[in-house]
Amino acid sequence: MPVPGVGAVGGVGGMDFTPYVAPRADVGPAGSAARVGGAHRAEGPSGPDGPDFGKLVLDGLDRLEGVQAQSDHLAVQAATGDLQAIHDYTIAATQAQVTTQLTVAVRNKAVEAFTEILRMPV
Repeated sequence: MPVPGVGAVGGVGGMDFTPYVAPRADVGPAGSAARVGGAHRAEGPSGPDGPDFGKLVLDGLDRLEGVQAQSDHLAVQAATGDLQAIHDYTIAATQAQVTTQLTVAVRNKAVEAFTEILRMPV
């Protein structure tokens, strides 16, 4: 299945590139009620006992800040000549760029969904 390119890595998408996704140990067989990615069925009126959506968003933003900070740190090392392996910076910069693009896309979809909710007739 071809994957469309994202920003700076657009050339990769045109070569029928399929990204590798590591298998997860917590995923059960298809059709089971096993937990998938931390999500599970709500039980009764209390709902799930997992982390709420706001906490997940804040954790994601914290991870984004960490990726960007690592990229910035390696950029400073590259500029001062202290970086031994330039590929470390290249990987970190691309990871920060793609992570930022993903975060912006999720934010745009959330704003779009909120706008659609506001358009609903009462």
